[in-house]
Amino acid sequence: MSKLTKIAAAIALVSGSVAVPSIAMADVTANAAMGSNYVWRGLTQTENEAAISGGIDYASEGGFYAGTWASNVNYGAGDEFSYEHDLYAGYAWESGDMSFDVGYLYYNYDKDGKFDFGEVYGTVGLGAFSVSLYVLANTEADEAPGQDFGFGEATYLSLDYAIPVGSNGTEMAFHVGRHAGDFVEAFNGVPDTYIDYGVTFSNGGFAFMISGTDTDEPEASAYNNDDLRFTVSYGLDFDL
Repeated sequence: MSKLTKIAAAIALVSGSVAVPSIAMADVTANAAMGSNYVWRGLTQTENEAAISGGIDYASEGGFYAGTWASNVNYGAGDEFSYEHDLYAGYAWESGDMSFDVGYLYYNYDKDGKFDFGEVYGTVGLGAFSVSLYVLANTEADEAPGQDFGFGEATYLSLDYAIPVGSNGTEMAFHVGRHAGDFVEAFNGVPDTYIDYGVTFSNGGFAFMISGTDTDEPEASAYNNDDLRFTVSYGLDFDL
């Protein structure tokens, strides 16, 4: 979860990141995006099909923010999963050249899916670099024998670096993340620890992402989650 820019909705759709409002203004904004895939932490959430998403954000001058975001999903489970609806709130601030962000994010799915979960997160940024940690806080999912879905038993650690390219407003963002825990395997159908990576080029609402993972397990190949993936999207922000 990171950064609010004019292309935030598109980046959220292709990378699975929720766009956090800027702390520089008190404002209510909306965003909408469409893309060739919904990729979250390196894994498709739509069986490699197109996705449409949208959200509303509030950001105060004091640093508090809250928002909601939704997208279609498809995990090959019939009608049990058709949408993802996220709710989040947090506090962001700056000190010198560093930026900080802490909050809570709740992922809501179809009632029959019974896999809603929440994460607490924190991000530290320095210039073009940012490091984020997401920690499983709660879930309604049932544990199988030998599994532990308790607080802190699943984590996602990511490192991101973004730089401008040329003089036409294009940005290039590099990403690497590590997802670990029993909940990871239960929710994603991949090994309980894997690495994802990617590079995204964005300009004027358009985004093009190349991403992949290090997993080569049979479970990952079912939806090409073990292959290099190319995703395009377009997003817009609106003042309300």
